[in-house]
Amino acid sequence: MNPENEKKEGFDTQTTCPLCHNEMIIHWQSDDIPFFGEVMYVTSRCECGFRFTDTMILAQKEPIRCELKIEKEEDLNCRVIRSISGTIRIPELGIVVEPGNVSDSYVTNVEGLLFRVRDVVETAIKWSEDDPEKEAAGKKILERLNDTLSSKANLTVIMEDPLGNSTIISERASCSNLTPEEASALKTGMVILNADSADLKVDSSENIQPLGNDYK
Repeated sequence: MNPENEKKEGFDTQTTCPLCHNEMIIHWQSDDIPFFGEVMYVTSRCECGFRFTDTMILAQKEPIRCELKIEKEEDLNCRVIRSISGTIRIPELGIVVEPGNVSDSYVTNVEGLLFRVRDVVETAIKWSEDDPEKEAAGKKILERLNDTLSSKANLTVIMEDPLGNSTIISERASCSNLTPEEASALKTGMVILNADSADLKVDSSENIQPLGNDYK
């Protein structure tokens, strides 16, 4: 058997459950994923019901920023690789999708990325039914997204990643390295334990902001 085809062995560590304070096992499993390189899956479950999962990308490259102006139908087919540390920006709409503790890594195209953003905007509109101003702004953003998906309008997609594992693959995309200052200002989606704090704070979803007020 080729050693490269063998499944990598995982290992377990012990910790204390943050809820019930009983002993809890954490399982660590490494794997190699195309485009992302070596990753580590972290899973744990306590008898009290507490669960935790995370995916850590072990490979680290130069911090990167890629920008693509969507100006024609072919641009919607450009490949997009988004790791859990990638931040997505659509400046014309004031949309920023930052990584959280449950961020997904995925490979899609620009069209698929816009569909993902559209789903979030549609949900935000439903939550803003009691705020006419935000609801109207959300519907305006939704209209611009739909027009871009129909090649009737232009938008700019920016992908930034302090760990360099995200990118936009296109000859028309402009990619460059981020400065250390720019990279340090970005979120990574990684879990950072603060030994000086007794509080456990967990993002339940990706941080997507703002919706509405900054889009005229």
